Amino acid sequence: MNSLKHFAAAAVLALAASVGHAQMDSVDESPSAAAMAFDFVVVRPLGLVATVGGIALFIAQLPFALIQGEPPSEPAQRFVVEPAAYTFTRPLGELE
Repeated sequence: MNSLKHFAAAAVLALAASVGHAQMDSVDESPSAAAMAFDFVVVRPLGLVATVGGIALFIAQLPFALIQGEPPSEPAQRFVVEPAAYTFTRPLGELE
């Protein structure tokens, strides 16, 4: 009788876990309209400002990097490419 209770409890837990997993598969993870509007009105213009500022910083540090003999690829990546990619290639509403 005791083993029957354990079997029934295990069966209930297994069914509950499978139902919970099935519900998680149907979750809509697309961004909301509010997130898309916030991204378009606030975050994208700030990203554009960051890109232009990064270009200015890259140009300002470029002579020093060349004097030291370091390749400018790392500062270019940090100052220009990453802000530009965040601003222009990221899907609208995805802020991560």
